[in-house]
Amino acid sequence: MLTILGFAMIATFLALIMTKKMSPIAALVLIPALFCVAVGKGAHLGDYVIDGVSSLAPTAAMLMFAIVYFGVMIDVGLFDPVVRGILRFCKADPMRVVVGTAVLAAIVSLDGDGSTTFMITVSAMYPLYKRLGMSLVVMTGVAAMANGVMNTVPWGGPTARAATALKLDAADIFVPMIPALLVGLLGVLGLAYLLGLRERRRLGALRLDEESVETKETVLVGAGAGGGGLEKRPVAGGGGADDVDNDRDDRDGGDGGDDDGDLLKGLDPNRPTLRPRLYWFNALLTGTLITAMILELLPIPVLFLLGAALALSVNYPRLPDQKARIAAHADNVLNVSGMVFAAAVFTGVLQGTGMVDHMAGWLVDTVPEGLGPHMALVTGVLSLPLTYFMSNDGFYFGVLPVLAEAGAAHGVTPLEMARASLVGQPLHMSSPLVPAVYVLVGMARVEFGDHTRFVVKWAALTCLLILAAGILFGTI
Repeated sequence: MLTILGFAMIATFLALIMTKKMSPIAALVLIPALFCVAVGKGAHLGDYVIDGVSSLAPTAAMLMFAIVYFGVMIDVGLFDPVVRGILRFCKADPMRVVVGTAVLAAIVSLDGDGSTTFMITVSAMYPLYKRLGMSLVVMTGVAAMANGVMNTVPWGGPTARAATALKLDAADIFVPMIPALLVGLLGVLGLAYLLGLRERRRLGALRLDEESVETKETVLVGAGAGGGGLEKRPVAGGGGADDVDNDRDDRDGGDGGDDDGDLLKGLDPNRPTLRPRLYWFNALLTGTLITAMILELLPIPVLFLLGAALALSVNYPRLPDQKARIAAHADNVLNVSGMVFAAAVFTGVLQGTGMVDHMAGWLVDTVPEGLGPHMALVTGVLSLPLTYFMSNDGFYFGVLPVLAEAGAAHGVTPLEMARASLVGQPLHMSSPLVPAVYVLVGMARVEFGDHTRFVVKWAALTCLLILAAGILFGTI
């Protein structure tokens, strides 16, 4: 019964947010509360919620101060050269912009933290997407998939969990998987290329001019490009595609449509928040912060708390200026942290009622006996839905050992099982149970339902590509 109710709760949640019948925050709170009562454990709802909030509180704190930190870095102009460089490289070509998004997200993902990756990627790419009128769900989808592939680095989390759960060396799991993961990353880049071509067909041809051109068409000024203009030239047959919608929600990010000038004034080369004399200090501070995260010198929430405080104090010594910068980013902070705490209700009820355990057990039991010798393949396939519908901790510490034991009975080594368990990460990074995805959609001003509807099929295809490559190379 708990298995059925668990799947029903997840299906109800996804259906409501994808059809936009409820906001993600409301659905994350109300749906699990309703199902908690339905299973007869309504009296324990408070305990489940508190347990969920306690487990995610450090994540929420990290996100709050990380958003403030990177918001200040945007204000002071740290990312302006990045945007200008990308603009020059992309030459106002939507295809290059989408491919550049994938490359940037993959490179930044080397720090092993999804939230940081999404904040940096969106900070750099969002103004460009808005200026070109490109679909923001393309940006969020490509960034999430690229990060999902790179999330398998040993310090990223999943590989370390698999190694711990099966008592293996993380390097023995990860290194042989590198060729398959590279195939997956190439798949993401190929998909970005195709999506970019669709965007190019939808928007028409765009070119970067040295000077603004007076025309009856919309003239877009390159963000921070020092007066360079961006002229849109319509092309016959520039139609839309079903995956890259031409509706207002995608272009405005689904937030009701702020004025374009307000959205992009953050990269005005003459804005008063710029601190050009402190550029190298801010660059050094950011590099030090990311290095400290990789080396785990301090807990990540503490690092971002210290970083935000230092960035504010040095760049804006006057108290009114500091208050103004905090207030400017309060909207993002509230949206993201609120979403994380709402997700804590969902995860708390899933785990507290035992639904997640029954769902995992049912899936393991449904594996036919004849598939025993192919348990690595089975694990790779199961990693897609399991890591999407439950946390990495739940999958790697609760399900993977059971699957590995079943595989061992048929001669499948724990290393093969551990490698196969990494396959689902590109899809996992868009799970409603992953706090980082709310940073991504929140900063990009994209509805979570729009992101989910767009990315799930492509992320699942990327996962299957990695699985096929792993089998072909003999590592799974």
